[in-house]
Amino acid sequence: MKKVLLAFVLLLVVAIGVLFMQKYLKTKTFSLFNKNSTATINNHTFKLIIASSQKEREVGLSETKSLPQDQGMIFLFEKPDYYSFWMKNMTFPIDIIYINKDEIVTIQSNVQPPKNSESPVIYTSEKPSDKVLEITSGLSEKYSFKKGDKVKYENLSN
Repeated sequence: MKKVLLAFVLLLVVAIGVLFMQKYLKTKTFSLFNKNSTATINNHTFKLIIASSQKEREVGLSETKSLPQDQGMIFLFEKPDYYSFWMKNMTFPIDIIYINKDEIVTIQSNVQPPKNSESPVIYTSEKPSDKVLEITSGLSEKYSFKKGDKVKYENLSN
């Protein structure tokens, strides 16, 4: 009986260790619980889905059916540059907000997914950016976001 209990405890310790290691490899933190990352523009706060790896950037929101109005996906880049985005495999329109040094540099509003036979349009920024925020279409206009607006973050690392 003691051997079975000991084996169970060891198995449990190994399983918890694997969970911590998977979490660490993905987020570089040892916490099992995600702190909510947010971005705030003009007193409007968005809970963030973070796309920091190349794979996450490639997929983006294309596997998502919709985006709640209080959420957004943020793409983090190592350095400011002219990053291109398209709506391949997207099913709903979005606003694309290019950000450099916590300031909006370009807004692409009401970006539509391509129709069946259309080639996806490629969108880019007017100036280099180090972050790109995708939110529900129309919110940039609704909240009067504009170039030069400051973006504040919580629990975000680049």
